[in-house]
Amino acid sequence: MDNPRKLAFASLVRADALTSYSNIEINTVISRSELSKKNAALYTALYMGVTEKLLTLDYAIGKYSSVGMDKLDIETKNALRLGFYQLMFMDRIPEYSAVSETVSICPKRSKGFVNAVLRSFIRNEKKVDYPEDEWDRFSVISSTPPYIIDIFRSSYGDEATRQLLSGTDAYSGISLRVNTLKTSVNDIITVLDTRKIEYRKESLCDDVIAVFAPVSELEDLISSGEAFVQDTASRCAVKIFDPKSGMRILDACACPGGKSFSSAIDMENQGEIISCDLHRNKLSLIERGAKNLGINIIKAREQNGKEYVSEFDSLFDKVLCDVPCSGLGVIRKKPDIKYKKVDAVDSLPPIQREILENCSKYVKIGGELVYSTCTLNRKENEDVVTCFLSSNDNFEPLEFSVGDTSSNNGMYTFFPHITGSDGFFVAKMRRVK
Repeated sequence: MDNPRKLAFASLVRADALTSYSNIEINTVISRSELSKKNAALYTALYMGVTEKLLTLDYAIGKYSSVGMDKLDIETKNALRLGFYQLMFMDRIPEYSAVSETVSICPKRSKGFVNAVLRSFIRNEKKVDYPEDEWDRFSVISSTPPYIIDIFRSSYGDEATRQLLSGTDAYSGISLRVNTLKTSVNDIITVLDTRKIEYRKESLCDDVIAVFAPVSELEDLISSGEAFVQDTASRCAVKIFDPKSGMRILDACACPGGKSFSSAIDMENQGEIISCDLHRNKLSLIERGAKNLGINIIKAREQNGKEYVSEFDSLFDKVLCDVPCSGLGVIRKKPDIKYKKVDAVDSLPPIQREILENCSKYVKIGGELVYSTCTLNRKENEDVVTCFLSSNDNFEPLEFSVGDTSSNNGMYTFFPHITGSDGFFVAKMRRVK
């Protein structure tokens, strides 16, 4: 039987060296290992937990280690992170077990050092003196780089930032979009009740269910095409997009395909959806997903959203631009996103504007254009849309409702601490001439 701590340690080392994505790493390791259900859960909790609390752990380790974090080798550094995470955040694991198990997976050269640092932390009753400055403290405790805090504060103000940073712990639920082409919400709920799986019906979208169980317990529902994973905010974006039966739709940046699938279901599998992506190797995700869901109106196409396609000019009833973004709205599910370099974020708005500008040409007069991101950053959201509207008088904002609230100038932001969903931005516009 595989050791979950050893696997978590190996995953952390790989992530440190290769900047691998956490969700892909977890799926790969669990599928290739011989972990029991309990140990798979422990492996996931350790790997995701350390990733989520990376800055917190490094700060705490720095208070007890005689060697700076930047001087430690990758193996020693990640062994300490694994040990400190168990001691700081996993109350059910005894201290002696956290120490001995961590030391056992260390490289031989650093066993004594790691043991000494962990025991020093315990002797001092696991105390950590956090920074006195409020935002430095928030940065350490929430494990959020200062540049992201600056983005949130400049975009939404101090109080909203406090709320956002207080709720960034990894999300344990899975949001399922029910495929009403094959089944019903009530039928899925009956299955969950029978299996005694905890769930919550989402108030913003009555065909989305938040399920609090490992994905392994839902594999049959997904493999049968009765449901697929889609967050409430993403599903709401499609509701705002509002595709109808018989329409011709363009999903300009479609992979992995969730919004195309939801659109097709809303269209009752009648009409046409062109689902584009820059990378040919990703198109199979859309094609396989559509087939599994019983959808035949989606055509996957390799296409760069920035490059003009003359045959698309004024062709579509609706165009969706769910553009590449910094992903700051989904860090509770993908905490590794927090550790991107600031340059990677700053480079995005020009690309986003270019995609929106180009794809707007494909909307027929009277048709609609939706711009969306899964980030929380005005520079990638409101500023991109405002810039587009100021230079394109053939488009106007189109107001819409989300639950009990309404858009502002055709724009709406989903905040995790308010909607319980991913952080998400949607803007809707109509072509008037």
